[in-house]
Amino acid sequence: MGRVTGRDLARVTVRTPLLQATWNYERQQGLGWAWCLAPVLERLYPDPEVRRTRLAEHTAYFNTQPTLASFALGAVANLEEQRALGLAPDDEDIARVKTLLGSALAALGDRLFWFTLRPFATCVGVLLALGGTWVGALALLVCYNAVHLTLRLRGVAWGYRLGVEVLSRGLRGRLERASRATSSFGAALVGLVVAALLVPGGMPQSLTFQATLAGGLTLGLITAQHARPTPTHWALGAGALCIAAAWFR
Repeated sequence: MGRVTGRDLARVTVRTPLLQATWNYERQQGLGWAWCLAPVLERLYPDPEVRRTRLAEHTAYFNTQPTLASFALGAVANLEEQRALGLAPDDEDIARVKTLLGSALAALGDRLFWFTLRPFATCVGVLLALGGTWVGALALLVCYNAVHLTLRLRGVAWGYRLGVEVLSRGLRGRLERASRATSSFGAALVGLVVAALLVPGGMPQSLTFQATLAGGLTLGLITAQHARPTPTHWALGAGALCIAAAWFR
């Protein structure tokens, strides 16, 4: 029996993009979670029977925001190490921590990624794409993934180092402040995008175009007050609006 190494954590990190590859309605991310954590269990439990038992325990229901799941994986790896060394955590304690972290990270991650960062990155891309350049698509990808990949790839190590206190040592506050700041900048970008659509190159668009844009924005703001449509529906709706805008341009 050994302690978790940096290589073990790196193996967990590399697996995190496939966390939802086996998503299902019964256990949601449970199977993917167990597969991601398997390198740590291999290190901690040399007895195959014990290892299989622990792996089976981790296939239970689990669900959270996919990117921030890395923090939970690191924290639970820390708890599994303590358990393997005969310290305090038992099976129920680990399951309870998984549930609490999953809920907290889901609430935090949904605000940061789905409702803040993704719209912000989209506005950056659209604003640059209006000039007829491919740089807008590149800017969208870079803007989103600079945050997404940093948290996904470093989250396991952070979670392991901080353990169950991963959300109580300032990280939550920093992420929430980042979400609020991005929301403010995003609102300003929406105004710039609208202005660029209405008055491209200093020449006002036709009244038909302006009415279509105003109607689409109003409908979007009304719909945004509800939990649905899904992000996919939003993407399809934005695509339809862009087609309509190009038609009347």
